[in-house]
Amino acid sequence: MKKLVLLAALTLMSCQAPVKEENPAPTFGIVIHGGAGTILRKNMTPEMEAAYRATLETAVRTGYEILKAGGTSQEAVEKTIHVMEDSPLFNAGKGAVLTADETIELDASFMNGATLDAGAIAGVQTIKHPITAAIAVMEDSPHVMLSGKGAEAFAQAQGLELVAPKYFFTERRINSLKRVKEKEQQTAWSAEEWQDFKNQKFGTVGCVALDQAGNLAAGTSTGGMTNKKWNRIGDAPIIGAGTYANNASCAISATGWGEYFIRSVVAHDIAALMEYKGLSIQEAARVVIHEKVAKLGGDGGIVGIDRQGNIAMEMNTAGMYRAHIDAEGNLTVKIYKDE
Repeated sequence: MKKLVLLAALTLMSCQAPVKEENPAPTFGIVIHGGAGTILRKNMTPEMEAAYRATLETAVRTGYEILKAGGTSQEAVEKTIHVMEDSPLFNAGKGAVLTADETIELDASFMNGATLDAGAIAGVQTIKHPITAAIAVMEDSPHVMLSGKGAEAFAQAQGLELVAPKYFFTERRINSLKRVKEKEQQTAWSAEEWQDFKNQKFGTVGCVALDQAGNLAAGTSTGGMTNKKWNRIGDAPIIGAGTYANNASCAISATGWGEYFIRSVVAHDIAALMEYKGLSIQEAARVVIHEKVAKLGGDGGIVGIDRQGNIAMEMNTAGMYRAHIDAEGNLTVKIYKDE
């Protein structure tokens, strides 16, 4: 009798349709930065702070809407950076700082995490959207980095939007260059003056994104360093230093004192710690920024996102303009380190 009952139970169970597990919604996300440095509340007017927060939100929402609609991480990064390149608030595109010769020299880079393809441009003066030029180098040339007049000739051949160098000049950046040149003549500096001088070395915009197909991308764009000389190039256009993306680990965009970020190969080092040592993106970013860059004497920060949508917004400065939106649409906009 017991055997009959057991057989009947097993038969009944076998006739029941298996429960289907619902596929989880694809995850995606986007993180941006607008530069790091000694960004203090006491130096920020309510109007200026509101302007920064509003532009950061506009930029990150631009990319988020592309990702939400199923667009690629590449498109999201490019269009998001356009917003910041068009704003005079940030040291990229329209708001770029001036060189010692009172000229403009713009740098940018982009990397595709799915293919490890990359493109970069450096020292250009007439390309309205340097990030688009970097992507064009990746897609339409056999090279990874172009510079100066050659990069501009390539951009023109590609039909990219060019502008007169004066388009990039703003009164704010002209005055900033004057102050730095005046300080160069001083023989003794106060601690506050030295910190202000260091801040002239910061300023970059960047974006990292994960799309619904699981692909990562990273892009960075900058005007470089105020009062830079001899066609100096920082970390922003250097793949592995200022920008890196790899679907096996993460996408990173850096901002800070470029010479130290180049020497530390910051963006790639974070990805390597994740891929080879199994560190989380948050821990890898902490190690590189606080134990490696800081040990050398460098300042700055990074934003990053991994293939699961986890993010990092790490800095060893008093602040970093930054924003993030996750797959659920939750928005975060921050400026100061203690937020």
